[in-house]
Amino acid sequence: MKNETPKDALFALIKSLVETPGPSGQEHLIREVIKAEIKDYCDEIVTDALGNLIARKGKKTADGKRVMISAHVDEIGVMITHVDENGFARFITIGGVNPLTCIGGRVLFMNGVSGVIGVERLEPNTMPKHENLFIDTGATSVADSPVKVGDVAGFYRPAVQMGSRLVAKSMDDRIAAVVAIEAMKAIKTTPNELYFVFSVQEEVGLRGATTAAYGVDPDLGLAVDVTPTGDTPKSTRRSVALGKGPAIKVRDSSFIADTRIINWMVKEAEAQKLPYQMEVLEAGGTDGRAIQMTRAGVPAGCLSIACRYVHSPSEMVDRADVENSIKLLAGLLSKKIVL
Repeated sequence: MKNETPKDALFALIKSLVETPGPSGQEHLIREVIKAEIKDYCDEIVTDALGNLIARKGKKTADGKRVMISAHVDEIGVMITHVDENGFARFITIGGVNPLTCIGGRVLFMNGVSGVIGVERLEPNTMPKHENLFIDTGATSVADSPVKVGDVAGFYRPAVQMGSRLVAKSMDDRIAAVVAIEAMKAIKTTPNELYFVFSVQEEVGLRGATTAAYGVDPDLGLAVDVTPTGDTPKSTRRSVALGKGPAIKVRDSSFIADTRIINWMVKEAEAQKLPYQMEVLEAGGTDGRAIQMTRAGVPAGCLSIACRYVHSPSEMVDRADVENSIKLLAGLLSKKIVL
């Protein structure tokens, strides 16, 4: 196929993570995939009560800091609310799902069952709503339906490479998990005590990062997440674009990044001569808010990866942005931190 290119280690890791199902509240499979990937590169791994995977690397020295790095591993999805007499399943959404991206799409349930999303006949010139959609699992009646009320599915779409662009479902936020994993591998020594948190239930309210931050009690924190771009035809006016480097968040609708963290990130990018871009996001939030608001407050920021078509089955990032984000994160965490 034209879009396929020779496999490499980075893309193989991306493909493994994005194709593993894990809607909010159902992160057990992706947690095990990540745990197997990082076990040889950290000093301790624990899973907390909410299901966050927390990996510690290094021990805090006199000059070091306790740092929390959070990349959420849940994804948007659907949950069955009703199966009718003909076997068609109705659903509610988990996280922000646009009905326009659903029609004709495929879903994969946590029990391995596949389904196709159909839509009722609509009046001319009307937009579909979630209540107009249903999932066809191939069942012919409620009795032979392979899914039941409460079953959860994620969207299904294989990952592909298109030149320098990488396309898959759940780049939000598995690509950030890839950045965290590869930075963890790249860090050989550090004066800091690093807590890499692969958080759960971000898409439904930053829940995992909230409890993890309380438990870790960091001196400072970084969320790693995707951010929408402004580089497509007639898009919202944003300065962030694919291929222009890691984005350093200034604010989003959930928090204002600490100026000291912003400056720290900018200095490291410039020291490494990495391209970077400043991000001001009008809407949306990240685990950065949860870290910032924990206990008595924590200096927090966010390293963002530019992503087109966020919350669709075909989210797109640029490979160079991913690689440079890994370099930036590894450089930030390897050295003495002076804010």
